[in-house]
Amino acid sequence: MNLNPMWFKNHCAYTISKYGMSMCVLGMAEEFRGEVAVNALWPKTAIHTAAMDMLGGAGIEKQCRKTDILADAAYCILTKPKTFTGNFIIDEVLLRKEGVKDFDVYAIAPGHPLMPDFFLDVEIDTTAMKQEGYGPQEEKKLSRSQQEGADAAKAKTESAAATPSSPVAETFRVIQGTVTEEYVRSTQGVFQFELSGDGGGTWYIDLKTKGGSAGFGKPPVTADVVMSMSSADFVKMFTGKLKPTLAFMTGRLRIKGNMALAIKLEKMLSQLNSKL
Repeated sequence: MNLNPMWFKNHCAYTISKYGMSMCVLGMAEEFRGEVAVNALWPKTAIHTAAMDMLGGAGIEKQCRKTDILADAAYCILTKPKTFTGNFIIDEVLLRKEGVKDFDVYAIAPGHPLMPDFFLDVEIDTTAMKQEGYGPQEEKKLSRSQQEGADAAKAKTESAAATPSSPVAETFRVIQGTVTEEYVRSTQGVFQFELSGDGGGTWYIDLKTKGGSAGFGKPPVTADVVMSMSSADFVKMFTGKLKPTLAFMTGRLRIKGNMALAIKLEKMLSQLNSKL
């Protein structure tokens, strides 16, 4: 069992429930050994369900597989002898061992990149990058940039942020123009964004101070929520191309602070998307 603290962070209750399921498999497999087989089955990729529609929004089904793959994997398990017990099984791994080679039949959109399951420890970040058109070279470039000195990184991001044509700067310009007293009154929160990559640096949206404001640098008052992500993902998130919930669940968005306010910001984004 994987006890990496990463799986408990930000969704502790959910993770504990899944570990409870796993403990039941371990315990009951031993308790009923010789009489009843007990195994656990988990998907390798996202499965298209109502929950995925809620998390990912329109079009998310293209990155998912049908429930048929779980049904076939479950059938394989149920047709095995009682001695096959106490196993933690991933659907695709089992089916490959059973001789299945064509997995396109399980895809909602054959050939489209698939989203990995949120809670499966299998190269989530790499897969997420590929879905947005990034490749291994881009991933290596990001890794090298993270190793640069703090001063050099700061100078680079401030320079990029000052570029008028920067997509991030343009996004904040539009946000500033759409901030209203109604947004301030209903949100009452200050959001700080730590962005990496082109046009990155520290940015903010103040929806607490009278009149509201948005721009480059630290907010005029202490931030209630600090969000860290790449500049590219930030622009996609604020233009409706990337759901905040999906970015958070796949590790592309890190949130510190008031989660309730973060959810409020997501609701506000749905209203702003048409203007961005």
